[in-house]
Amino acid sequence: MSKDSNDSKQNIEELQSRYTDLNTRKIQAETNLKNAQKQLKTLKQQAKKEYGTDDVKELRKQLDELKIENERKREDYQKSLDEIEQKLAKVDEEYAASANASSTKDDSE
Repeated sequence: MSKDSNDSKQNIEELQSRYTDLNTRKIQAETNLKNAQKQLKTLKQQAKKEYGTDDVKELRKQLDELKIENERKREDYQKSLDEIEQKLAKVDEEYAASANASSTKDDSE
């Protein structure tokens, strides 16, 4: 309520203005509610289509499982790259060793 409504009597025009404002806010709130409900319905349909459920607990469980799976895949990828680097380093060492051996052999001739 505004200060005017508490401190003094309002004339009919002021009351009608307040009513109009409140009615406008009510209509806006109802419209927002309808839009939110429509959006929720659409999102639930999308969740059911993509994930087989619209239950929040089940979706959260699926998300947790996906996170675990993604972390496992990331670890596997990292291990693969580590192995490739190790093998490459070994090849580089072998090449450097053979290059040194052949240059030493060439120098001695």
